[in-house]
Amino acid sequence: MNSTLSQNPTAHAEIDDAGLRKTAQLLMPAKLTTEAVAGEEYNIYPVCKLGDNKIFNGYDALAGWVIKQKTVVIDGYAGILWDKVKTGLEQHIALKGFSINWVETTQYLKPEAEVDTLVKPFLGTADSVWGTKCTLNLHDLFQTEKLGAQQPNSEFEINIIIGTGASLANWQAPLIYIDMPKNELQFRMRAGAIKNLGSSEVDEPYLMYKRFYFVDWVLLNQHKKQLLDKITVLADGQWANNINWMFKTDFAEGLNKMSQSVIRVRPWFEPGAWGGQWIKEHIPGINKDVVNYAWSFELIVPENGLIFESDGNLLEASFDFLMFNNQQQVLGKHAERFGDEFPIRFDFLDTFDGGNLSIQCHPSLKYIQDVFGENITQDETYYILDCKEDANVYLGFQDNIDPDEFQAALIKSQNESTEVQIEDFVQVHQAKKHDLFLIPNGTIHSAGANNLVLEISATPYIFTFKMYDWLRLDLEGNPRPINIDHAFNNLNFECKGQKVKEEYISIPTVIEQTTDHTLVHLPTHPNHFYDIHRIEFTAETRVDTNDCCHIMMLVEGQKVLIETADGSRHVFAYAETFVIPAAAKWYKLTNLGKTPAKVIKAFLK
Repeated sequence: MNSTLSQNPTAHAEIDDAGLRKTAQLLMPAKLTTEAVAGEEYNIYPVCKLGDNKIFNGYDALAGWVIKQKTVVIDGYAGILWDKVKTGLEQHIALKGFSINWVETTQYLKPEAEVDTLVKPFLGTADSVWGTKCTLNLHDLFQTEKLGAQQPNSEFEINIIIGTGASLANWQAPLIYIDMPKNELQFRMRAGAIKNLGSSEVDEPYLMYKRFYFVDWVLLNQHKKQLLDKITVLADGQWANNINWMFKTDFAEGLNKMSQSVIRVRPWFEPGAWGGQWIKEHIPGINKDVVNYAWSFELIVPENGLIFESDGNLLEASFDFLMFNNQQQVLGKHAERFGDEFPIRFDFLDTFDGGNLSIQCHPSLKYIQDVFGENITQDETYYILDCKEDANVYLGFQDNIDPDEFQAALIKSQNESTEVQIEDFVQVHQAKKHDLFLIPNGTIHSAGANNLVLEISATPYIFTFKMYDWLRLDLEGNPRPINIDHAFNNLNFECKGQKVKEEYISIPTVIEQTTDHTLVHLPTHPNHFYDIHRIEFTAETRVDTNDCCHIMMLVEGQKVLIETADGSRHVFAYAETFVIPAAAKWYKLTNLGKTPAKVIKAFLK
């Protein structure tokens, strides 16, 4: 998968009238006015239904609750528009005649120069796409003694401490936590509407993203985890002048419910330099007025959210909450190994009528741990969901590969903007629907034009070392970063010749067959910690989880019904990703389409 999406901003992106979002993507509605019929077509707003009176809308309702408490803590994620939250509450509280003592945490951050010094070791070099995962704690960025000294003032009727890190003041009061979807955070970042923690200035988007990814998000995820049992109210901060909120007890009940039945995250979509037209043509509800779509974040859980619904009101919360609260139910026998880090991702790479991805590779496990501070590395596979007849995949080296000659050609291309005859060095393989190409770390690869790739991979998703990018610019006319040195520290030059076809292109094997059911094994590489099955059936079939999480997608057919042991029933359409947690115990798949169904199942070995 290609590097950080923030380097490929949305084509035709415009800053909205309020100057808060730079994107062509639609803002999720706070309330569903019309709901897609589940399973009839791909749904961009999949919800977990909580029943009536569980999610509440508006600052007026939240202010009424705050008044009853008299003293509250309002903490939250990066990207929250705290001034708007304060205004939204203040106007409703003031209307009722109450005096308010506001304590704002931004006043108690350490001086900016001191914060910059603290985080600098984790940001790599100025020209690098990557940093290293931060090992600080959120309180390291604050003047904790001064913040702790700001306690409720009895001269006021209402006391509110507000802002990221508010809980660090240790008020003995109910906690409101405001969460923020990562896609909306990045749209605000690109518009210059928000800043990094402790920063007073807006920086270039790719630098802000790097700081968010390696520092801010790490600190705030850790902080969120520590607050899990202290939260009284959870709120969604993605709307500038509105808010949806719910009580933590109802939220936890929703998490518990999905951790034993079915999980589907909210997908989101981004254009890119090589992007195509398949997503635009096949997925309803997204903005079609963009040049292309390159990615769909189907299940890249560090940046996906879960949507809850009650009375039509929607509330999105990060996937992290589910793993913090229910990792054992989700991962079963693999929870001890991976903890609260969900290990598998699904995403689409769309090159239909688009271009080739860059020629690239990913870091070895030791390299990503030593250099970037990650726990697992970017081991990938390409499952061809759809393609044209001329589609291909670049994978592995030619048998006569000379590493020095290849490196020299790449460096010359970078320095002199000259074309590289890639096929002199890298093999090209025809792509067909349902093929699976194996891309363990260090493997040279690229998806060619006219593919819709379902990328089934380990979760890390930004560590792509591009060696050659076909001399093109990104959507804003800027060169895309090339990382030849990183690549050559990781390339596996033994992946060459006939070995590529024998070991890096999966050979399907039927391992179970009945009159209505065929189970196909699509073996992954020995270096992959996950494996892949395809379940093919005409009517219905039953599958045991065996205390293992299953990540699934309908890759052929119209729609399927999923029934789990707890009685839950969900219908999913073609190309929708869904997760069956280990605690579901078993599930039944029923084909609701008119043609045979094929469902991919990825699972941990």
